Amino acid sequence: MIIRELKLRLTTKQKRLLNQWLFNLTGVYNWAIRKIELNAQNKVYFSKFDFANSLPKHSRTLEVPSHTVQGILNQAYLSWRWCFKKISKQPKLKSVRNKLNSIPFPDSIPSNRLKDQLIRIPRLGWAKFYKQKLPIGSIKRARVIRRASGWYLQLTIDAVHKFPVKKTSAKVGIDTGFKHLAVLSDCTKISNERHLVKGQKRLAQAQRGKRKKLTARLHERIKFRRRDYNHKVSRRIVENYSEIYITNDNLRGQSKIFGKSISDAGISQLRQFIIYKSDIHSRQCSLVDSKYTTMTCSICGAQTGPSGLSKLVVRNWECSACGAQHDRDINAAKVILYSGLGYSLDNIKTHACKGPENFKLESLGGV
Repeated sequence: MIIRELKLRLTTKQKRLLNQWLFNLTGVYNWAIRKIELNAQNKVYFSKFDFANSLPKHSRTLEVPSHTVQGILNQAYLSWRWCFKKISKQPKLKSVRNKLNSIPFPDSIPSNRLKDQLIRIPRLGWAKFYKQKLPIGSIKRARVIRRASGWYLQLTIDAVHKFPVKKTSAKVGIDTGFKHLAVLSDCTKISNERHLVKGQKRLAQAQRGKRKKLTARLHERIKFRRRDYNHKVSRRIVENYSEIYITNDNLRGQSKIFGKSISDAGISQLRQFIIYKSDIHSRQCSLVDSKYTTMTCSICGAQTGPSGLSKLVVRNWECSACGAQHDRDINAAKVILYSGLGYSLDNIKTHACKGPENFKLESLGGV
């Protein structure tokens, strides 16, 4: 499945209708959340099919497509299902500060409803969108999303996006961080673009001026730039390596200490991109426990390196057991690679570093 987003060019009447739908569907979502919560207290549970049909003929009263009402009920049902399975937290009610900003269309869209720059949305009619090349495949479902920059139509297309990869047996370990986004075991260093830091001056001006729409638009732009960069980095890694081992850091714990430096880097997003692209292109990708990777020597296996928050300033160190000189991040990436391969560090010999010292953005290909 591939997800593509089309930016819509709606008329004033269509925008007014969508805003009315969002208002009505917010009430449906809050009703569904409370109904499941109260019934669960009395140990009354529903099947997914029964709950999706718990509001028959209400679509006429709400003036919303019936399958859209069912999609909202399914959304509330799945939120509680993930909560009961302890995958996510308890769902919250939608309010002014937590708005419902998407309208689901769970039914497939026939090909005759999609023309050159027009798409037909149920009850909304023909809507224009900015021209974009779509992959060949059937559209399984759609979702209209309201963002700071306008209205978007998110399409789920039954297709597989593949890009050419090299026939190689190269293996790599990756140590992620916020000084460098990722450091590879072959001494390649991928720079952290720090999109939030670069845009925080303009963001602060908009916040001081109390321009809420501009503030939301700037946050959205930063998010898009970070996502685009992570797509390009993940593609380049999957193209060049057959086996990929990534450090499994506790990012939530790190964010409590280092704050926005962790969230600005988008490490979790990069990790997810590498994993799903590796799966599509038959590359092996695994997460490796990061415990002791920084303080372990990649040559002799002795744990003589820097450890603790007070030693984060130490970027180069010498192993007191074998006398080897190490770059902190490159050494950690090598240890991650050896751990992923299942090697004993006592039997590992020195491997020469090959490849460029820096990973330039200009060398990155497309997504």
